[in-house]
Amino acid sequence: MYKRVILKLSGEALAGNSEKSFDNDTINKIIKQIKEIINNKTQLSVVVGGGNFWRGRSANPQMDRCAADQIGMLATIMNAIYLCESFRINGIDAVVMTPFAVGTMTEQFSKRKALDILNEGKIIIFAGGIGHPFFSTDTVTALMASELEADAILFAKNIDGVYDSDPAVNPNAVKLDEIKCRDIVEKNLGVIDITAASLCCDQKIPVVIFGLDENNGIVKAAMGEKIGTKVTV
Repeated sequence: MYKRVILKLSGEALAGNSEKSFDNDTINKIIKQIKEIINNKTQLSVVVGGGNFWRGRSANPQMDRCAADQIGMLATIMNAIYLCESFRINGIDAVVMTPFAVGTMTEQFSKRKALDILNEGKIIIFAGGIGHPFFSTDTVTALMASELEADAILFAKNIDGVYDSDPAVNPNAVKLDEIKCRDIVEKNLGVIDITAASLCCDQKIPVVIFGLDENNGIVKAAMGEKIGTKVTV
């Protein structure tokens, strides 16, 4: 069992299979698992993406990259506030932290404040990226895990692990139980952002990549059970 983990959720995960920005049934299933994890005294933080609202320059390829990424940062904050309120409704205390001030809607990140929140048994939802363009939410996840000295990062994906080739192209692709972090970087596998993978290698933070749809998958990953693919350092 890990003592402190960071869970990465994509924005699309909050939408589930619906055409809406949020699917409450999906979100409540995620929260039910998170509640079980914190009841077992594991400290948990969430990094949330913004893909249910915005994906890069997909709306307009001529957009300036910096402006597009800024919109994406704001999308993650909307998701974080919605997720925080969903936690509250389910009886869980949560705090949204961002790298920059967002009025009174979020707390500005500091390591000491974040650790105090976790030690109080609350959830932290990180949003707003790092406050600068060109960095993915995968990289933010690795950065937060490094700063908070997390035991592991849990990547809940729409695919159930890392494969030796693209399973969407190769029906004979084989899922790997384990893979070295350096292999993800050197082979440019793309299952997580290369910058994030490099940081995990440098800081020796193990990663678990698993399918969000797997029954009780988040709990299994947080408890250290065999699930998905473990990225070793």
